[in-house]
Amino acid sequence: MSLLILGLLLFAGVHLIPSLAPGVKTSVQAKIGEGGYKGVFSLLLLASFALMISGWQSAGAHTLYYPITYFRQPGIALVIIAMGLLVVGSRNSRIRQSIRHPQLMAVFIWSAAHLAMNGDARSVVLFFSLALWSFVEMRVISKREGDWVKAETPSTGAEVITVIIVVVLVAALLYGHPYFTGVQVIY
Repeated sequence: MSLLILGLLLFAGVHLIPSLAPGVKTSVQAKIGEGGYKGVFSLLLLASFALMISGWQSAGAHTLYYPITYFRQPGIALVIIAMGLLVVGSRNSRIRQSIRHPQLMAVFIWSAAHLAMNGDARSVVLFFSLALWSFVEMRVISKREGDWVKAETPSTGAEVITVIIVVVLVAALLYGHPYFTGVQVIY
């Protein structure tokens, strides 16, 4: 479990530095350049994922609570919504006019849904930590950036492409979930 927690702390720390310690980011960029900073940032994130995966695999699935059985379908629906927000975060969409941080909101919704559907200790540590991180990250980024400048309204064609990307992503995740998590979503 300690590797999972270490990975989560590294992940959150790397993401929170630009908002909570902008001087650290500026200092590192001055020393190694923008490209070097992005490279170190990426390597630290890869290390955090490796720690989280290794920690997840080595932690036992000790039950803390039993999930509500009838929440499975609503939980899957929330995960699908989260995947839509994840895609919207990297594209211009009408949704971005209503949600300031769609990717972070996606992580929050995805984590909350998984918390409701999984009651083992490692799931609780992972998903609670990611939900907490995404909530804090939305707050600190909003504070750092100040007033929200909403995205322009995209064309209908761009929205259709976004919907297609979401459908493909959701299908891939629903069918691929048992291969990368060991948990089958579709029966």
